[in-house]
Amino acid sequence: MDRIAHIRREEKKYHDLCYENYKLFEEGSWLYKPVKTVLEQLPLLQGRKDIRVLDLGSGVGRNSIPIAEEIKNNGKVICVDFLSSAIEKLREYSKEYGVNHAIEFVKSDIADYEINENAFDYIVAVSSLEHVATEPILDQVLNRMALGTKKGGINSIIINSEVEEIDLDTNENLDALMEINLSTEAMINKLNQIYNGWEILNQLVKPLEYKIERNGKHILLKTNAITFVVRKK
Repeated sequence: MDRIAHIRREEKKYHDLCYENYKLFEEGSWLYKPVKTVLEQLPLLQGRKDIRVLDLGSGVGRNSIPIAEEIKNNGKVICVDFLSSAIEKLREYSKEYGVNHAIEFVKSDIADYEINENAFDYIVAVSSLEHVATEPILDQVLNRMALGTKKGGINSIIINSEVEEIDLDTNENLDALMEINLSTEAMINKLNQIYNGWEILNQLVKPLEYKIERNGKHILLKTNAITFVVRKK
């Protein structure tokens, strides 16, 4: 587990720095705007009463605050994140945007968060599931998500696969600091197996590249980002 501990430390440093230096919904970082795919599903929840949304790995509210703005008079968003810095900033931003009454804050590893059966209308997991410690734990969390979704409810998942990290100064391939780093095919097969029988609303693979800085090194991070949106029949 030493490698996992190292990855977690590096992720914490990266996110703490980002949350401190970049403001939510201001240009300059990935916090600039919510994920379009996540918000596009909200009209499908219209007509439901007391809407319950779960955001696993919510961060500072990039997706959960816009969701809360939509359902603030008819529901609640439960935000789960492992980082204290994320939860603290989320509390601040939720007050700033007038939705603190519609958000519940949970500091927890998403692997440890218990999801009750048929508890949620909408479950969101954006770039978070690949950060659980092992593949069996990933399977466990995905199965909990599926069981925890009400009939007609939706799961929006964005998960990275085939992640590479390249040192831009030396062109050296580095050890990708990602706990779960499956092939794109294996990840899609896993999702299709766990959500067998659900209606697929959106499934696509998008190759992405980011330039990041880690411990003074300039790094190119490459990934096949999988979008997988499904509705429970």
